[in-house]
Amino acid sequence: MLNQPIEAQLRSSSNMVDQSATWMKSVPSQIGRFFTAAHYALTLLGIAALFVLGLMFFHPDFADKIIALSPFSDEPTEEAELPAPSPLANLMQMPLAAAAVGASPATIANVTGASAVASAPMTEEERKILGTPRQQKLVTNWLAKRYRVANDATDMLVSAAYLTAREIKLDPLLILAVMAIESRFNPFAESPMGAQGLMQVMSKVHHDKFQELGGVKAALNPVANIKVGSLILKEYVTRFGSVEAGLKSYVGAADMQNDGGYGIKVLSEYENLKEVATGKNVSIFTTALIKPRPLAPATAQINQPTKPNPVADVAAATNATGPKPSVTTAEVAAL
Repeated sequence: MLNQPIEAQLRSSSNMVDQSATWMKSVPSQIGRFFTAAHYALTLLGIAALFVLGLMFFHPDFADKIIALSPFSDEPTEEAELPAPSPLANLMQMPLAAAAVGASPATIANVTGASAVASAPMTEEERKILGTPRQQKLVTNWLAKRYRVANDATDMLVSAAYLTAREIKLDPLLILAVMAIESRFNPFAESPMGAQGLMQVMSKVHHDKFQELGGVKAALNPVANIKVGSLILKEYVTRFGSVEAGLKSYVGAADMQNDGGYGIKVLSEYENLKEVATGKNVSIFTTALIKPRPLAPATAQINQPTKPNPVADVAAATNATGPKPSVTTAEVAAL
């Protein structure tokens, strides 16, 4: 009985010694686990830091944003950043601001008339001329592949041509065919003679037509160039009585015996575009040319019935008593 308290104390002391020994043994392993976890954490942190540095190196704007968000930045944080306008969108804007400076109300009305026409509902005649959005898309895709132009840029140029065609009552495919032959859809093309832009307009000769669009400096603006070039083409077609004669004058060969094959090239591309618009599979590498036909005087075409031909005489399409040509240049018949 007297030995029981002593045995209990000894047993308690023995347990404490065992616990101390166990704890002393576990300390190194716990320290090792801590350092292992710290090692992994630092490794991941280093990888993340390298990734961020690489991202900042290849994207400096990202670094600027991080610096702007830093509390040590001196620049105020922007509440909202507006998306930057597309360079192509800026390029395709009509030079209205330049034209409006010192311009008369009539001039401003002429410049802004295109937007009013674009927003107005199409008539039945305009639907026949312009076709459907699907046909316009087919033409856009084919031209982009044929002339190796970005789809977005081609879409803007084709849309501008269609809007101009609707405004001045001219076949948009004829406008696009002229653009294709003249500049291959390069809005900054310039010939040794000084012809500029998509439709190679001589801005010094036709400077009066650019006055409403900001002056001759607007010659390299795609929208202005398409509009002025189309107006010139329509004027020549109306004056000389046929598309062929109008093209001959457009290229500057009105007083020459022939146009050096220019009209055939344009009309061949025009035929290609018409087939593409109807859904036919036309090779983007085609070089086929239509057969030329002799140019008849405009008066003869007005007074005599004409036979169906690929590009009909404009005057005959409206005034002749004979059968209407089967050509889809009814777009030009509105002239």
